[in-house]
Amino acid sequence: MSFTASNTLHRRDWLRLAGSAAGMGALGIAGTLLGPRAARAADYKALVCISLVGGNDGFNMLVPTDTERHTQYLAARGMLGIPKASLLPLAGSEFGLHPSMAALLPAWTAGHLAPVVNVGPLAAPLTKAEYVAAGPDSPLIPDSLFSHSDQQHAWESAGAKSLARSGWGARAAEVLGTTQPVITLGGNSRFGTGDKGFELALPGPGGVFAAKGLTPDQMGWQANRVRKDAVDALYAPGQASTLGETFAAMQRDAFAMSDRLAALVAGLPGDPGIPAGIDRAFAPWIRGKQLTTPLAAQLYQIAKLIAGREQVQGDRHLYFASVRSFDTHIDQLTGKDGARGLHADLLAQVGDAMAAFHDAMQNLGLGQQVTAFTQSDFGRTFAPNSSRGSDHAWGNIQLVSGGAVKGGSTYGAYPTPVLGGPDDVGVEAWEMQGRWIPTASVDQYAATLLGWFGASGAQLDAILPGLAAFGNARSLGFMG
Repeated sequence: MSFTASNTLHRRDWLRLAGSAAGMGALGIAGTLLGPRAARAADYKALVCISLVGGNDGFNMLVPTDTERHTQYLAARGMLGIPKASLLPLAGSEFGLHPSMAALLPAWTAGHLAPVVNVGPLAAPLTKAEYVAAGPDSPLIPDSLFSHSDQQHAWESAGAKSLARSGWGARAAEVLGTTQPVITLGGNSRFGTGDKGFELALPGPGGVFAAKGLTPDQMGWQANRVRKDAVDALYAPGQASTLGETFAAMQRDAFAMSDRLAALVAGLPGDPGIPAGIDRAFAPWIRGKQLTTPLAAQLYQIAKLIAGREQVQGDRHLYFASVRSFDTHIDQLTGKDGARGLHADLLAQVGDAMAAFHDAMQNLGLGQQVTAFTQSDFGRTFAPNSSRGSDHAWGNIQLVSGGAVKGGSTYGAYPTPVLGGPDDVGVEAWEMQGRWIPTASVDQYAATLLGWFGASGAQLDAILPGLAAFGNARSLGFMG
C-alpha cells in the first residue's frame, strides 16, 4: 500500500511569502512548500473525537455499584438516580453502565473500552480548599466555569483558557506534520481550528464533495465541464504575483482533493466498493441506504474514509464527530407518559454508534490502529433541579474505545458522591449541588491519546502548553 502526498500552504505562510517574494528566486512557489511526513501504511493511526455537545451527564453513564457509593449516589441524585438492578455490570469493576448502552458491553469484555473518570479543564491540580481560597478570578480557575461555549472551547483547545485561538487536534496536526488537517463530519469546531488553517469539513454518506456547478451531471450536461475548464485555466500555474500563485495553488489542491475523495464520500451502504466489514458492523442501524442516527452516519463515513486512507492520504488522521442535545435541564430521566427520556435516547445513540464503529475497525483489521474517544462541555449537577433535570457542572466521565486501549478497567478517581463533600465546589447550602472538581485534566487526557498517536515528549509540550503544570503525571495510563 502506498500514499501519494500532496503539499499545502496555509494562511500564515501566505503573509510571510507575500512579504518576501525576492527570496523565492528561481525556486518558485513549489520550492517553499513543506513536504508532508512520509506515509507508512504499517504505521497508520487515527484518532476519532466524538463531542457530546451540551454537557453529557457522565455520572449517570457510569455509576458505582458497590453498596456504599451506590447508596450515596442514590441519596444525592434523587429522582435522577438509576437503581443498581437496572445498571449493566462491567465485569471486574465496581461500576455499571447506563442501561441504554448495552451495545458497548462486548468492547468492555474484550478489553477495548475504558471509562476515564472525573476529567475536565484544569490549570493545575486543584483541591476544594485551593478552589475556595482562589476565588473566581484566580488563574487557577478555568475561564467562565459552567458556561457552554467557554467550556466547549476549553475542552477543544485543552487547558483552562476558553479564549485559546486553536484546538488541540489542529495543533497536533501541525506539530506532527500530518498530511491532512482535522477532518470533521460533525460541523465546525475549535478542536480542528489551527494557527495555520482550518479543519476539512465533509458531508455525510451520499453527500456531494465537489465544486457545485462545475462537474457534468448524470444527464451529460457538458456546460459544467466548460465552466470547470475555464476555472482550471484561471488557476493555472504561472500567476503574476507570489500571492496570486499561492492562492491558485491552494485552489488547485482543493480541486484535486475533491476529485480524489468525491466517490469515497458519496458511497452509501450496499454500494459497490464499500467494505463488507463496515456494512456488517453498522447493519442494525442501516435502513435502506440510510443510517438511522446522526452519529451512526458520521462514524460510518469516518469508517469509509479510514478504509480509503490511500485516497485521503497520510498515515496520521484526526477526525471529529458530534451529537447535540445533551443539555438535559428538563425531564432528563423519563419522557412524556413514562417513555424513555432524552438522555437515555442520546446515550443509546452514542453506545450503538461507537460499538458499530469499533466492530467495523476490527472487521477491517485496524482495531489496534484506531482509537475513538468522547468529550463534552462539562458534567451535570448530581442534585436534580425542579424540572426533573440537571444543571451545568464541571468534572465528567468520558469513554475511550479501540484495540490499543487498556480497557476492562476504569481510570481516574471517582469523586466522593456526597453533596457538599470534599470534591463538590459548593460551600454554602445552596451551592451544594454536586459539581465535582476534576482530578484529571483535559491536557492529561489529550496527552495520553497523543502519546499513543506518536507525539514525543517535546511535541506534547508544544501541542499542550498547559501540560507542564501537571509535572510527571502526563499520562492517565489508559492507552497501551
